[in-house]
Amino acid sequence: MNALSSCFLSKPVSLQSLPPHLNIPSARIQDQRPQPYLSIRPNETKCQASNAQIPPLTAFSSSIGAMVTTSLLDTFEDIIHNFIDHRLRPAVDPRFVLSGNFAPVIELPPTECEVIQGALPSCLDGAYIRNGPNPQYFPRGSYHLFDGDGMLHSLKISQGKATLCSRYVKTYKYTTEQSLGSPIVPGLFSSFSSLPACIARGALFAARIRMGHYDHAKGIGNANTSLALFGNRLYALAESDLPYTVRLTSNGDIETLGRQDFDRTLLANMTAHPKVDPDSGEAFAFRYGPVRPFFTYFYFNANGNKQPDVHLMSLPHPSFVHDFAITKNYALFADIEMRMKKPIEMIVQGGPPMVSDPNKVARVGVIPRHAKNESEMRWFNVPGFNPMHFVNDGRRTTGMQ
Repeated sequence: MNALSSCFLSKPVSLQSLPPHLNIPSARIQDQRPQPYLSIRPNETKCQASNAQIPPLTAFSSSIGAMVTTSLLDTFEDIIHNFIDHRLRPAVDPRFVLSGNFAPVIELPPTECEVIQGALPSCLDGAYIRNGPNPQYFPRGSYHLFDGDGMLHSLKISQGKATLCSRYVKTYKYTTEQSLGSPIVPGLFSSFSSLPACIARGALFAARIRMGHYDHAKGIGNANTSLALFGNRLYALAESDLPYTVRLTSNGDIETLGRQDFDRTLLANMTAHPKVDPDSGEAFAFRYGPVRPFFTYFYFNANGNKQPDVHLMSLPHPSFVHDFAITKNYALFADIEMRMKKPIEMIVQGGPPMVSDPNKVARVGVIPRHAKNESEMRWFNVPGFNPMHFVNDGRRTTGMQ
């Protein structure tokens, strides 16, 4: 699974040379206390600095009593991390994981970059945007890189000037935790460490939901994995949730427009790696999960309207399918020698939600791109074939038409 992905928004240009080096300011924060990584300049308000859309909390949540309750629940969470959970291994210890090149960075408002050598071609007009995990708060306990809040970094080049901007994707998780001043959503990759700790964290998060601190129906995703442009909209994606629509403003700022359910036609999670056909403008996608149907295929037309789901019941087990490929006529899925743990396994065994299964034979599934059902689905055993990602331009994959 890739930790960061990028997207180009540009007009076709012909470049005679590479752009010169840019002098780009940056900053990092490393702290043992849970504090938001947020940059606020003197002439900005907190809202302006973050473009945040703080979710409305219940009357109880906004009261002094709610503040006391939040502090009490945070104390329970500290107890779980310090006394119930396993001792942190270096691989999930945030003091090591979030250091050096992986240390979280603060938000950066649109900032013009100084060209220190040469000049940017005047014909270059577009933007490069990168997505990646960047936790808003320093984790209390174990941390996996994939659990960080999504942050977009944009370099906009126009009229010989370059503008750099870094903004969090304002997911429901991010804005809720920002309003509470505390990280409360368990990390998908770092919370299932031991049975007692897993049960305790689950009970604590359920208590937060019960008390109105969090609405799980609005998603727990962090939109930190990739970016996709289709239907004339740009989306920040993570496969644990719905896409979030984002946009680049004329001055180079990045705004989050909201969680997208495509007129209530997409009610569950979606892959972070949809495939867009550059000829037709269609986007093809899927989702997978631990309960039946374990795999569902669908696509969007050129206008970005989602088409009906195709449930692949021929996948009889919860499998880990992170990416896929399309050709001119088909969609291809790799059912690799990894699978998702069943919910009871995740609770009893602990550890990551995916596990290698040496007894499983890898397969490749092929289905027509515009299939209405799985009647034409074909599976082929391919022992030892375990790709995580595909290089695919939407028209041709490994010679198949």
